[in-house]
Amino acid sequence: MPLRDHFRSPLDDVRSWDGLHAMWPAMIVQKLNDVLPGAYFAEPGVHLGSLYEIDIGTYREPTTEPDGADAGEGGLAVAVATFAPPKPTLILEPRLPLQDVYEVRIYDSRRNRRLVAAIEIVSPSNKDRPQTRSSFVGKVATLLRHGICVSIVDVVSTIDFNLYAELLEFLDCADPALGAEPPPMCTATVRLRQEGSRRLMDSWFDPLTIGQPLPSLTIWLKEKRAISLDLESSYEETCRTLRIR
Repeated sequence: MPLRDHFRSPLDDVRSWDGLHAMWPAMIVQKLNDVLPGAYFAEPGVHLGSLYEIDIGTYREPTTEPDGADAGEGGLAVAVATFAPPKPTLILEPRLPLQDVYEVRIYDSRRNRRLVAAIEIVSPSNKDRPQTRSSFVGKVATLLRHGICVSIVDVVSTIDFNLYAELLEFLDCADPALGAEPPPMCTATVRLRQEGSRRLMDSWFDPLTIGQPLPSLTIWLKEKRAISLDLESSYEETCRTLRIR
């Protein structure tokens, strides 16, 4: 079945695009489970309104002792000096870009749950403003820098920016396949690899067209091991589950 236009009438009049984006990562995980080697596993991630998820916290055990006192010898409370922080030199109310994140991450369980690949499903909030496009590109560049293969899946038809093209511009690179006017919708997989003393970047780019099937994604788990993800079947299963025709 072909790619639908989830962002324009008539489909946009009756079904919301964010239902597709919320369900699609789970369907991709199901497809990946059929092809991933045993040591690898995939997890969906949907974070609304924030580009980055906080996963490190500071915890304090419950205590009946008053603040400013530590237990000394014999269990007696000993007063300790408290730090009085100086006043800030500037107070602002920043406008931090809020973005919705729809992604699938693939981990290697043999290496302490090491992240090896990420599939980023682009939402309108990732590409509607210069600062959000920069944030998205910066996130992808950071993942690449850490040796993580990144796939971008962009089916947003109403915003004429190509995040793969902006990533290449950020990295001071170019892809002739993009042409003079890069298409607004595409898939792209990018990874870094070492060849002797040189660090090279490989990319796989496919433009997307309404009415045409989606391509398969090449996903690299390590430098010489890759799998193929049938993106079309995961998309069709998502539409079938949500009763999107």
